[in-house]
Amino acid sequence: MSDFFDPGRWKPAPFLPASDARDGALTFVIAVLCFLACLTALGVIAADRASRGWTDQLTGEATVVVRPKSNETPDSAAARAAETLAGVPGVTEARAIEADKAEALIAPWLGDVADLEDLPVPRLVAVVLDPQTPASKRDMDRALKSQGLDALVDDHSAWMADIQRSAGMTRWIGAAIFLMIAAAAGAVVAFATRAGMAARREVVEVLHLTGAEDAFIARLFQTRFALMAARAGLLGAGAAAIVGAGLRLAGGGAGLTPVLPVAWSDLLAVLPCPLVAAAVAAVAARATAAALIRELV
Repeated sequence: MSDFFDPGRWKPAPFLPASDARDGALTFVIAVLCFLACLTALGVIAADRASRGWTDQLTGEATVVVRPKSNETPDSAAARAAETLAGVPGVTEARAIEADKAEALIAPWLGDVADLEDLPVPRLVAVVLDPQTPASKRDMDRALKSQGLDALVDDHSAWMADIQRSAGMTRWIGAAIFLMIAAAAGAVVAFATRAGMAARREVVEVLHLTGAEDAFIARLFQTRFALMAARAGLLGAGAAAIVGAGLRLAGGGAGLTPVLPVAWSDLLAVLPCPLVAAAVAAVAARATAAALIRELV
């Protein structure tokens, strides 16, 4: 008799069950997609940081190739060029690179050359520019020509353009991958919604006959799959954060590799993942449920 007076015994059953046999597989698929999306975001952030670091480094430096004339030695020409550039406004430091270091720089391009003394190896001058008001290539060219020096100024603009172009391509590719993953998650949720509504066709018809609005019925499926996607997003984001932390710990201050320097602050990028996953699932489930309700009733 005690069960007869138990309020839980007479509590109406939910229109949708709290769990389904397919929930585990669906949660796993969405979690994997969220994991891949978070890794993509971490990779794009790290690549963008690397490109900005390289650009800043190249922006603050320049290299001058000095070709000695017939009446002077390469070392004296490089020293004179360094002295001239040191007086140009916007140049912090100008230093002639020693002959052995210059030969070491060109050795990879020439191969195993035993003796480079007979070759007309130019001398290099490393220039450090003022980060606030750097000297322009034109100013340095004008100063060198005024001293009768045959020199070529490389302000690394070509390299910076390549780096910036590569960084832009990385961002666009990362955004495309993220959108594809979001579309795949939406498709998975739409398929699960369609299967769930097909299995509960009678429930949907009864609800509709009793006066339930289509929006109310669609909201049942929307809430169910949004909560499921939020849990899956939390799992995927957590796994991605663990991988990112492992890469950061394995690589030290510069990350695992200078190409992808992962910072601790990058791990914050995975925080919106559960909300984004829930939003994508909610939109996909509601749109699919609304369309199927019109077909079923």
